[in-house]
Amino acid sequence: METYLSGYREVAHTADWELEVWAPTLAELLRQAARGMYALSGIQIADRPRLQRQVDLEASDAEGLLVAFLSELLYIGETEGLAFDQIEIEINHLTLHAELSGAPITKTDKEIKAVTYHNLSVHAENNLLRANIVFDV
Repeated sequence: METYLSGYREVAHTADWELEVWAPTLAELLRQAARGMYALSGIQIADRPRLQRQVDLEASDAEGLLVAFLSELLYIGETEGLAFDQIEIEINHLTLHAELSGAPITKTDKEIKAVTYHNLSVHAENNLLRANIVFDV
């Protein structure tokens, strides 16, 4: 069992990539999911220039918020060539506001095409929220 309150780890998957994430809050779960997604892709960013973005999203459930947030990060990476290593998230009744700080992407080992809903469930277990996220690669 993990000794950390928050984290992520890759899970073996037949065709795509799967990531298990856990955290005490939904905001931290999304932050860990973003960190894990970037790690799976092998994304590296430049030291400078530092760039900021704000993201505001709504969803009808935690799973929708998770997919929307990660999909937005993928979109920004694809269209603007940016990734974020500092992520501050506030969630109020399934409305997300994120303050992102990052830099241009200098390296990507493998591209993630999409975040999927395949077997996605955000659930409570042992005082933590957990989710397994499958990425289409």
